Amino acid sequence: MNDVRRIEIDGKPIAGGRCPAICTPLVAASRAALSDELAAVVAKGPDVLEWRADFFERIDDAAAVVAMAREIRERAGGIPLIFTCRAEREGGQRIARPASGIADLLVEVSRAHAADIVDYELANAAADVARVREATLAAGVKLILSHHDFSGTPEPAAMRATFDEAERAGADIAKLAAMPRDLDHVLALLGATLEARRRLSIPIITMSMGAYGALSRMVGGVFGSALTFAVGQASSAPGQLPIGDLRTVLAIVRRSMGA
Repeated sequence: MNDVRRIEIDGKPIAGGRCPAICTPLVAASRAALSDELAAVVAKGPDVLEWRADFFERIDDAAAVVAMAREIRERAGGIPLIFTCRAEREGGQRIARPASGIADLLVEVSRAHAADIVDYELANAAADVARVREATLAAGVKLILSHHDFSGTPEPAAMRATFDEAERAGADIAKLAAMPRDLDHVLALLGATLEARRRLSIPIITMSMGAYGALSRMVGGVFGSALTFAVGQASSAPGQLPIGDLRTVLAIVRRSMGA
C-alpha cells in the first residue's frame, strides 16, 4: 500500500502516512449535542473528523456555522477537520439552503480557516465548483470533489469519468461512493479504485455503502482509497463500522500485507 497517494495537510500526510486513514463523522444537531459528540469521538482517536453540517439545526445561519466549525477544529486537538454540507440528492439532510447557498457557506468556512478540508459535490453547477475551488486555493484549504450514488453502482467507465472530472475541476481529493446490489458491484468499485490509483495524480476516497459495501471499508486502502469512514458515536452513511472494530481489521490487513 506504499504507492497509495496520501492526503496531506500543510505538506504532511494525515495519520502519519498510515493508509487508509480513519475518519469519523459528527452528526449531532445542536451545539450542546455536538460538543458532547465531539468529546466522545475524539477520545476514540480518529485520524480525521468530518462535520456533517447539514445535520446542524442552525445551518441557515452562516455565522453560527462558521463559529461552530471553528470551535470543533479548536477542540479537536490537532485532528484534521473535513467540513461537509451534503446535498439531499446525495444522501444529505433536507435543508433550506439552495446549492449555490451551500457553495457560499463553503467559501465562508474556507476564508475563515474553520476547516482543513471541505467536501463539495461534483454534480453542482460548474460555476459554483469553480468558486469553491478558488476560495479553498486562496485559503490553503483542501477540496474534496465527491459523487455519491445511492441508487446503484455506476459502470466502470462512468466511475473512471467521475474521477477524471474531479481531477480536471481542480480537486485535491476525488471521492466516489456507490450502493452495491451484490458483491459484483463491490468488486467493480474496488477495481475502479485500483485503476484510479494507478492513473490519477491526486488521492482518492472510495467506498461501497450498505452491508455488502462494508467490505470495501475494510480493504479499500489496499486498492487505493486513502481514507475510510467509521462510526464514532453515530453513522453518516449506511455500512459504516464502529471505529474500534475497523481499526482492528485495518491493523490485521496491514500486518498481513507487510505494511
